[in-house]
Amino acid sequence: MDPGHRSPLIDCFRRGEVARDIRLQAAQGVVALPALERVALLVLLTDDQDPEILAAANATIASLPESALRSFLARADVPGEIRQFFGDRSITPAAEADRQPDLESLLESEASKEELPDEQDTPLANMSILDRMKLAMKGSREQRQALIRDPNKMVSAAVLSSPKLTDSEIETFARMANVSEDVLRTIGMNRTWTKNYSVISGLARNPKTPPAISLNLVGRLNERDIKGITLDRNVPEALRLAARKFLTKGKDKG
Repeated sequence: MDPGHRSPLIDCFRRGEVARDIRLQAAQGVVALPALERVALLVLLTDDQDPEILAAANATIASLPESALRSFLARADVPGEIRQFFGDRSITPAAEADRQPDLESLLESEASKEELPDEQDTPLANMSILDRMKLAMKGSREQRQALIRDPNKMVSAAVLSSPKLTDSEIETFARMANVSEDVLRTIGMNRTWTKNYSVISGLARNPKTPPAISLNLVGRLNERDIKGITLDRNVPEALRLAARKFLTKGKDKG
């Protein structure tokens, strides 16, 4: 079932890009995620074709404390699809007077008992995927800066799904030529992030950005940046040609 919640990490699961062992651990609830991300993922995994994963997701859902879950469902950011999923299981949002600390508080309490992986004990490259995902979600800005370049899609997707991620980090990622095309594509397809001019100019000037993304951004740049692209031999030729056409059209209108 589609949980109605979108994030880079959820989208990896939705597209079937996640290995079975990670899907199983996610279904068992051992992947450290914020409450909305975790519940959305569990709902999604109840449609998994693997019987063990499906059973694990249902068992994890059944283990969620009902009072905390009902308070969580009353949150404004919970999609209607998730409320409908639990409504079909006779679990409805709590009335305002009945609200208790929700799943977010419960998960934060559990997380406070866990220590984040220590880079001094285990370098990032030697950590398990789950430990790198945990750092991507809950670690420091410096750790996200390193993990956004991780070759595993799940890890970089976890960085882009982190609740600690800032707009300035997205601006930095958009300019980085040593991240995967998937990272730049994900940023370029996010309507919220591409409202930021620094993000679209960074993506447009980044030689690693897929042309399908950068070509659509040229028309949103100011004249100075478009001129810069026409002179930049690091970007694809198709992008330079598109930039020249925009400048020519602008002169013709003038």
